[in-house]
Amino acid sequence: MAAMRGYDSTSYGDGFADVYDDWYAEVTDVDATTARVVATLGSDAGRVLELGVGTGRLALPLADRNIDVVGVDSSQAMLDRLADRQRDRPHRVTAVCGDMATELPDGPFDVALVAYNTLFNLLGDGEQQACFHAVAERLAPGGAFIVEAVVPDETAQAGSDVSVRSMAVDRVVLSVSDHRPDQRRTSGQFVEFTESGGVRLRPWSIRWASVDDLDAMAASAGLALDTRFANMAGDEFDEHSTQHVSVYRAPR
Repeated sequence: MAAMRGYDSTSYGDGFADVYDDWYAEVTDVDATTARVVATLGSDAGRVLELGVGTGRLALPLADRNIDVVGVDSSQAMLDRLADRQRDRPHRVTAVCGDMATELPDGPFDVALVAYNTLFNLLGDGEQQACFHAVAERLAPGGAFIVEAVVPDETAQAGSDVSVRSMAVDRVVLSVSDHRPDQRRTSGQFVEFTESGGVRLRPWSIRWASVDDLDAMAASAGLALDTRFANMAGDEFDEHSTQHVSVYRAPR
């Protein structure tokens, strides 16, 4: 399976916008991520760009600390949710609808953040590399690009899987996935059945890259690895880590 037929850059956001805050509110540690961004900035001041801002799960807590946050997302449905969530907040996120490889807002930014495998949502050949270049062009001198991603299991076998994600008296959500390590792709659907007879499909697809791949992309864009952790809390990264937080720096 080279790609999911009909899937494009808006499919994930449009499919998950109405459930994202419920399903993924605690998918990663928001407080630790906020603290990591602040530590990378060196203070509570600065301009931050979040790629794949979604409904503002991370951007809003950053903005609540008076940090100037600009968030880009290809899904207008996600950005509409963000607008609803921040309507009464004094410190607001500037939202931009665009592709994070080719349509980033103008810099300079002190920190750019791409969290929780969001970089892997770029599926086309060269798109992830293009994103690194686009970010590097918008970082201030000495600015940082924080990349949070899984460490892929490159020994995993190809195959498909069907499992139950959740079950209630009036609905069942099944997870259907297809893993193609030779293409570095995993795609899937959450299939939601309701008592009324409705069916809702929520598609997703990623094209993963190894830690070495990301380091090479950063170097090609003129960024150098500054630090790497096993998570946003700053635990030590080693050969057993299943995820990483890599901080790349622009030259000063």
